[in-house]
Amino acid sequence: MGQGIVISGGELAIVDLNKEEATKQAQSILETFKRDYPKAKKFPKVTAHYADVSDQASVEACIAEVIAEHGKIDNLVTSAGFTENFEATAYPIDRMRKLWAVNVDGTYLFATAVARHVMERKAKKSSMVFIGSMSGSIVNVPQPQAPYNSAKAAVRHLAASLAVEWAHAGIRVNCISPGYMLTALTQKILDDNPDLKQQWTSLIPQGQMGHPEDLMGPVAFLLSDASRYVTGADLRVDGGYTVT
Repeated sequence: MGQGIVISGGELAIVDLNKEEATKQAQSILETFKRDYPKAKKFPKVTAHYADVSDQASVEACIAEVIAEHGKIDNLVTSAGFTENFEATAYPIDRMRKLWAVNVDGTYLFATAVARHVMERKAKKSSMVFIGSMSGSIVNVPQPQAPYNSAKAAVRHLAASLAVEWAHAGIRVNCISPGYMLTALTQKILDDNPDLKQQWTSLIPQGQMGHPEDLMGPVAFLLSDASRYVTGADLRVDGGYTVT
């Protein structure tokens, strides 16, 4: 997604709980851009920052640091999240609260902080993209994951609600709901449960899981003026899983 943003001409601030990983990704994106566009007149500015998305003070400190580094924030993509597969009757409430704190609270805290910044600047336009999940609309099988499903449903409806609330300020808010993607998170799940991949892909009409690169276009589209009349939408990128 970050590559899609810089290819489209934007600067990028990557935020992660692991600052070292954020720095690594920032360097990788910049090196890829320089390799693919060696004759570019200007290389994008890509920076790395730390934040615990579940902590308001940490989020606000991060926002201040990004503004100091880049001068302003125009757009936002929220993608922090994790899932755990446990039966609801055996899932500890403290884990439920942690899962919601990252998936839902983190989205809310960053969105509202950036919205305040945009409104204070009286910017004419801004776009936010929340990374939800098809799990916010359907119930995955065979793994039990009620806490995650409900959290992603909250993210999807939060996007719709804020889209209406902030439309007057020129802030568009949309949600992208990916299906099964071969990320580091899902790869770990598959390593622990090797039979799952076959079960998952058997239910995907395209017959394969998606890749992170498949989100480049949707994110770039929703952040750009090409989608200026799109707000409150939920764009599913799932290989057809949810239409069967």
